[in-house]
Amino acid sequence: MGSEHRVGGKVITFGENVNTDVIIPGRYLVSIDPAELAEHAFEPLGPETQARLRASDVVVAGRNFGCGSAREQAATCLIGAGITAVVAASFSRVFFRNAINTGLIAVESPAAAEAAADGDEMWIDYDAGTVETGGQTFPFSPYPPVLQEIMADGGLIPHLMASFSAGGSR
Repeated sequence: MGSEHRVGGKVITFGENVNTDVIIPGRYLVSIDPAELAEHAFEPLGPETQARLRASDVVVAGRNFGCGSAREQAATCLIGAGITAVVAASFSRVFFRNAINTGLIAVESPAAAEAAADGDEMWIDYDAGTVETGGQTFPFSPYPPVLQEIMADGGLIPHLMASFSAGGSR
């Protein structure tokens, strides 16, 4: 598969311990619409950060990205904002699962996260297990085959629907 599953583009960077309450404030959790949620993504950080987010393709952060409340809208709002992947030094386990379930690529790579700067380009090949940024390539453990299938189908629900429509033969 290799480069078949390569995504990326312009980077926006954040620090450590980015909380889901910062990613999407609780008062907006009545919505499940990605576009509506995207309007409020990172709202607590102000309109300048929100404008930078909308002009980016990849979120890069330090340790413990997505900590705090368990809410799938944190991943959904990033998808709605046009983000194709999150690369972080580490993730909250719940955020990582929610990202996979919603079809948002989440890659743990401390070295790549440290090497990236705002506005850089970053490319992720989640089959090969590589992140490229700043002329460097950083390895990470590639997704296991079942996660590759879930991501190729656009998330867990589309994956299950495709499996059922194929008679469970996938």
